Formats: sequence, structure tokens, C-alpha cells
Amino acid sequence: MKITGNTIFIPGSTSGIGLALALRLRDEGNTVIVGGRRTELLQQIAAAHPTIDTVQIDTADAASVHTTAKKVLARHPDLNVVIAMAGVMKVEDWHHPETFLDSAESVIATNVLGPIRLIASFVEHLQKQPDATIVTVSSGLAFAPLKVTPSYNASKAAIHMLTESLRLQLADTTVRLKELEPPSVATDLRPGQRESSFAMPLDEFIDEVMQVLETDPDGNEIQVERVKFLRYGEARGDYDQVVAALNAADPHSN
Repeated sequence: MKITGNTIFIPGSTSGIGLALALRLRDEGNTVIVGGRRTELLQQIAAAHPTIDTVQIDTADAASVHTTAKKVLARHPDLNVVIAMAGVMKVEDWHHPETFLDSAESVIATNVLGPIRLIASFVEHLQKQPDATIVTVSSGLAFAPLKVTPSYNASKAAIHMLTESLRLQLADTTVRLKELEPPSVATDLRPGQRESSFAMPLDEFIDEVMQVLETDPDGNEIQVERVKFLRYGEARGDYDQVVAALNAADPHSN
């Protein structure tokens, strides 16, 4: 994926990592379309950043994804990058079904079915482009579990393997698959994360992501240095220590 000259749709980017990445990609000379559920946030982004297009989308709603995809392609027929950013993270207690089942279903609907629906809506169009990229967003927690977020961990592990599989299937096309693997980043993904000393500052994370994109445009995984502690625990042979350190540092796990 080249770092400039693309037309990029980023659903789930009205705040946090998604919005910060959208602004940086816009600054690099890309046409960027921001998607999100909340109309008021989209209006604020459009007013503050008139060069960014905005569109309402709920990736947990199959009809919304289908309808919005048509709108985006009608307005941006040269679209060649889709970044499936939308995601939710919920603290769960799996001792009793009433404390986790509804949460788990909503997490899987957004974090797994959402990207699948997005890919389904854009993959035929992207195959017609001379150079196209699908960027999925997993997590360091796809590779080492946080005790209090089982559904989130599982959803991101699913995204990792989905990306690996699609990279093989689409190898005969112009579409490339890249997987963004954030560590804990100072956003509002869950309560208290923005203020956590364990979380990577958002600006630092985006700076490093952009550097990786520029220096390794053909890489399969977008990894900042901080996530490698989680990503490669099993390969290094210190997985148990990684899991213990991860959960000891998280206030909700204690």
C-alpha cells in the first residue's frame, strides 16, 4: 500500500485511532471518507475538516453496510483502500450467561461480522482497481488474552486468521491484505483507557503507524514496537510471562 494518492474509506473512524489515522492519511495526500454511526460526530468532522467526506454507517447492521457501500462507490468510484476500523470492547464476567451473553453477541456482530460485511460489499469493486488494499484491525489481544475481555480477544483472533486466509485467497487479484495490530492505545475504547499509564499515547501510535506504512509498504502486518511484546510471546517462549504481565497491569483484571 502506497502512503499517498489513494481513496480510502474508514468506517468506525469518528474518534480515537480511526479519526487520528484518517487525518494523517488525508495530510499525506489521500482522499479520505470517514464513516460512523453518530450523525453529530460526522457533522463535527465535516465542519472541522471540509476536505474529508463523511457517511453514516453501522457495521453491525447488514443493510446499513450494503446501502452505504453503494453511496461511497457512487461518490468515489476510484476507491482503492478500505480500512475496517469499527470495533467495540466490553468487560465481561463469564461465570453466568446473564453477565456475558448479550455482550458477547454484540462484540462479535461488530468486530467480526462487521468487517466481513464490509469486505463483501467492496471486494468485487476493489478487484477492478489496479492497486487495492483491505486493512483489517486486530489487536495485540489477538495473541495474548486479557482476562476481562474474552469476546474482544476472540473477535480479534478471528480477524487475524480471517486476514491470513483472505491474503491467500486473493493472491491472484490486485487486492492486498494488511493487518493493523494496535497495543493498548490511549482512547475511549473502554472506560479509563485514555488515562491509563499502560496505554500508548495516541499521537505516538499514529506517528509510528505512518512510519511503518512508509518504510514497509508491502508488509503484511502493521506493528508498532510496543505490540511486539504481545504478538510474539509464543514465538519467544515467554507466553505465560506475557499473559501474567498483561493482566497484572490492567486495573480491571485485579
